[in-house]
Amino acid sequence: MIYNSFARVYSELMDDSLYAKWAQYVEKQVSADDKKLLDVACGTGDLTILLADKFQVTGTDLSEEMLKIADEKAKKAQKTIPFVQSNMMDLYDFDKFDVITCFDDSICYLKDEDELAVAFNQAFEHLNAGGKYLFDAHSLYQMDEVFPGYMFNHRTEDSAFMWNSFEGEYPHSIEHELTFFNWNEKIKGYSVNTELHKERTYPVDTFVMILKDIGFKNVQVTADFGESAVQDDSTRWFFSAEK
Repeated sequence: MIYNSFARVYSELMDDSLYAKWAQYVEKQVSADDKKLLDVACGTGDLTILLADKFQVTGTDLSEEMLKIADEKAKKAQKTIPFVQSNMMDLYDFDKFDVITCFDDSICYLKDEDELAVAFNQAFEHLNAGGKYLFDAHSLYQMDEVFPGYMFNHRTEDSAFMWNSFEGEYPHSIEHELTFFNWNEKIKGYSVNTELHKERTYPVDTFVMILKDIGFKNVQVTADFGESAVQDDSTRWFFSAEK
């Protein structure tokens, strides 16, 4: 997955209040002794920077462009945070951590249950004993009922962005077609770039089964950033698992 164009508008599109909620969820799930944290799929670093107030953090993402923006934000916030490019299924070069996080439904970009198992195993192998793995995922309701037919348009002075979502080829999957229009002074017109983002989710029991097969224990699933039990119309699930 390459976010070349998306990276430039990602921060503008995100609701900043969500980062504080993710950070609060993390703080509630871990103990005061947990200090070393790896933020997987950190994007442009907003959550990673917030977590740096409480933890010794490292951020990682597949997108170089995202990490470049994250590094700029961290420096502006006067935070020293290492940002390392990696795939969530390939964390072999990393040390072990007390906490590993993967939020903003990033886990849903994995294409099947086999990749899910690889990512979960990588998290397990890079956690200290007793460490926590925290992530979220789109619910079946979000994927099957909310996303299909979703449309969103965003426009600035010299660019525009169109987001259209369609039902994917697999059960509980979606395809987001993102089209970017950026003013090109050389041609005195707009350059057009399209990206296709594919996401997939699974029943809660599938996530839990794979986590337990990997070796995780004390698996907890909630909604609303850990504030409520999972309901039929919950849009995002939160998972907490312990090594």
